[in-house]
Amino acid sequence: MRSDEFYMHRALDQAHRAAAAGEVPVGAVVVDPQGEIIGAAHNAPVESCDPCAHAEVRALREAGQALGNYRLDGCTLYVTLEPCMMCAGAMIHARIKRLVYAAAEPHTGMVESKANLLAQPWFNHRVDIEAGVLAPASKKLLKAFFARRR
Repeated sequence: MRSDEFYMHRALDQAHRAAAAGEVPVGAVVVDPQGEIIGAAHNAPVESCDPCAHAEVRALREAGQALGNYRLDGCTLYVTLEPCMMCAGAMIHARIKRLVYAAAEPHTGMVESKANLLAQPWFNHRVDIEAGVLAPASKKLLKAFFARRR
């Protein structure tokens, strides 16, 4: 089985694509229980005029198409930035087994920064969480992007 760092590098590749397209550089990949990447995407709300076109949602959609099912049992989502409320909800609905993310999002993060939406007792699904994998690389990309914008 490949390491979390291997898959996070694939998510970072997607984040670089987002930055090149002028989008906030966030990338995500979904990996099935056998270790195959079945979904890969980057942020694209500006390009697609879609407020829901976050990297996580787009990668989950692609994975669902690959499996022919919106339930992604046993799958892991790798993302370069702590998910927002919308993306956390999508993970619960998709039944993602494990979330691995790089950098914390102090303004809108819903896994550790502002709240822990994934740990609420009323949900009938639990997501295992691993934070900080390749966080320095993700933070560097985000800081460079926003420095260019200011």
